[in-house]
Amino acid sequence: MAEHSSPTPRWLFGDQLGPHFDTRGRDVLLVESVHALGHKPFHRQKLHLTLSAIRHRAAELGDRATLLHAANYREALREFGRPVDVHAPTSRQADRFVRTLADESLVDRVDPAAGFSLSRNDFREWVGDRRTVRMEAFYRFQRERLGILMDGDRPVGGRWSLDEENREPPPKGAPTLDLPAPYRPREDDIDEGVREDLDRWTRDGIIDPIGNDGPRWFPVTRREALAALHRFVEHRLPHFGPHEDAMLAGDPVMAHSLLSVPMNLGLLDPLEVVAAVEDAYRAGRVELASAEGFVRQVIGWREYVWQLYWHFGPDYRHRNEHGATGPLPRWFARLDADAVQARCLSDVLAGVRDHGWVHHIPRLMVLGNWALQRGFRPSALSDWFRCAFVDGYEWVMPANVVGMSQHADGGAMATKPYLSGGAYIHRMSDYCGGCVYRPSERLGEKACPFTAGYWAALDRMSGDLAGNARMRRPLQNLRSLAGVEQVLAQERDRGAGPP
Repeated sequence: MAEHSSPTPRWLFGDQLGPHFDTRGRDVLLVESVHALGHKPFHRQKLHLTLSAIRHRAAELGDRATLLHAANYREALREFGRPVDVHAPTSRQADRFVRTLADESLVDRVDPAAGFSLSRNDFREWVGDRRTVRMEAFYRFQRERLGILMDGDRPVGGRWSLDEENREPPPKGAPTLDLPAPYRPREDDIDEGVREDLDRWTRDGIIDPIGNDGPRWFPVTRREALAALHRFVEHRLPHFGPHEDAMLAGDPVMAHSLLSVPMNLGLLDPLEVVAAVEDAYRAGRVELASAEGFVRQVIGWREYVWQLYWHFGPDYRHRNEHGATGPLPRWFARLDADAVQARCLSDVLAGVRDHGWVHHIPRLMVLGNWALQRGFRPSALSDWFRCAFVDGYEWVMPANVVGMSQHADGGAMATKPYLSGGAYIHRMSDYCGGCVYRPSERLGEKACPFTAGYWAALDRMSGDLAGNARMRRPLQNLRSLAGVEQVLAQERDRGAGPP
């Protein structure tokens, strides 16, 4: 092998594409792995974003970049012919793999993971001998140590969280929030090349994507990511807080930022995002409830989920405290929204099918709620969320899905299941008005499948939840519910078919 006096090249994964994955003028290796693209049924637009981001980064770096298309990463590294440095990847499997490559002298050094504000070692030190690791305590720790939205040693406004002010239903009778549109990038020749390749690989059976192709919604370059951040903070953040948990059929984005994608691609550092939000608040352009609510999502929830992925260990994704063993039905797994009559579920599935994205309340209270009611296996659901969402990664989903959404960890993350009937969806959306089902009915042809499914799920999980103080009232209501046996029989007959 020829001798090289220049610094060791940096290998960048497809979620390590921003300036905080410092290349310091080095040569850079980028790899398109056929195995990584095709080993799961990823959303078509997720594959497009990843490839487009990698190819755009290679184009930006010019002669410093080597972009290889290979069967797998090991083959690419051997073809490259020089040892590389790499930041620790964001999944256990990839982390183990790069350390194996180090043993084979293909990787020279594995640096700590970047793209998060707190190291894994510092998190372990913070956890110490705590018996539970709750988001509220972690979020306060983050605010204090980073000095974000603080007045000295106190939170701005005197409270750590304004979550209760961010739960308003949508404006009555309004089809949209009537806000300035989010940033939309323009596709270019690189995107066209990605589209042609994905079409060919699908025809050749190399990949089997789900979802529809479509115009690219999300940034794939640093420039685009900064433009998206600026537009959100200046034009949409002021409206973010109050209706953060609301849903409108005609306004799928509401006031949400769409910044999870560029952050998870590594194009934006979370600290620069919250700094921009705090600056807007300090300048008087944004109310505290909106600024705090968004900061809580970024340095609170996002970082909490990242740390719990490592803290809970590799067996966590297989936790199944309620014994849910149902497979994901094909209509759900393949995003067949047209097979579904329930308006909320059909619209949310269509959003995932057409864009690979819906905001957190449709994910939790429609998709996750349906899966919990029907007893889908949590590990399979977690894999599906990872594949179907453009911002879904291995580290993102176990805590979000297995823990919060499905309560399959027995309360390690959340103190009660996120289980609701049609009344919640009716209160927080405009879906029920145009639906063939009625949220107030649990029996008969017009019975809302979410309302009836709520009682069926409570019955199925009643033994597991008997000691949960927050579920005492719902379980008492179940025992006194008129016609409960008919509801249970009706839901057994419904089975796994589309509602």
